[in-house]
Amino acid sequence: MAEIARLSEDVNSYEDLAQRTSDALVLLGLSESESDPDALSEVGREVEAMESAISKLEIIALLGGEFDDHPAIFEVHAGEGGTDSQDWAEMLLRTYTRWFDRSGFKHQIVELTAGEEAGVKSATITVEGRHAYGLLSTERGVHRLVRISPFDSAKRRHTSFASVDATPEIEDDFDVEVNPDELRIDTYRSSGAGGQHVNVTDSAVRITHLPTNIVVAVQNERSQMQNRDVAMRILKSRLVARAREEREAEVAAIRGEQRDIGFGSQIRSYVLHPYQMVKDHRTLLERGNVQAVLDGDLDSFIQAELRRRAGAAED
Repeated sequence: MAEIARLSEDVNSYEDLAQRTSDALVLLGLSESESDPDALSEVGREVEAMESAISKLEIIALLGGEFDDHPAIFEVHAGEGGTDSQDWAEMLLRTYTRWFDRSGFKHQIVELTAGEEAGVKSATITVEGRHAYGLLSTERGVHRLVRISPFDSAKRRHTSFASVDATPEIEDDFDVEVNPDELRIDTYRSSGAGGQHVNVTDSAVRITHLPTNIVVAVQNERSQMQNRDVAMRILKSRLVARAREEREAEVAAIRGEQRDIGFGSQIRSYVLHPYQMVKDHRTLLERGNVQAVLDGDLDSFIQAELRRRAGAAED
């Protein structure tokens, strides 16, 4: 029933667009026959609005992967660059949080490890909404920042790195077997900036899957049991994603292909000095308004990568 509802929404969007196109053609005919410039201007405005609607439908058509319509487990990790890198990871966290809000996605931070001096070392967020994973999967990889470091008294230019990852969240009825004997479960006290939301008991949970060394930590919920349930859900999702990636790697090896994105690859650069530019190295898309991008204006980059993937699949 959920899938029918999602597909019905897409079909209704198409039918609405078809009706608007028909109405615009009628109005265009009237404006020409009556030489009405106001009606012609109205047709122009409607065409622009329909172009935007068509673009959204095109993106939906590109999101047909097995898990593209699933919620996502989104992660940001600081990389090389020390305090600058941790500050960059926090900047990215803010960027994506703003994009979640712009996109109407429900999101919740389930784990956050603060940096020693500033920023964050890592953060994990659950994201719910249509095509959350499909859209966020385009952002996986290493993001590079070039700027004058605010932490350098000599005001020198620094390069910082942070990685972004996304995993589809798997429903409870998905067949994932986890042997309890292969888990190490640790509890500890939640950390944070203080206040009423920081627990004073050992409610935070860290689960380690020993065969794969996958570690999941959750500290957001108020009880240990709630944190454990969330951590197990994330662990199962990561195990499914890992198995899928291993299958894809085996197929790529047989075909002699190289994967486009691997761990440590640089997908995008954000340059604040000596000039201002955001450049995606996969699609070659560039944006000069860096602040707008950092404020969550990511749609053009996400759409360009989806189209690039579609083109690569056809080739």
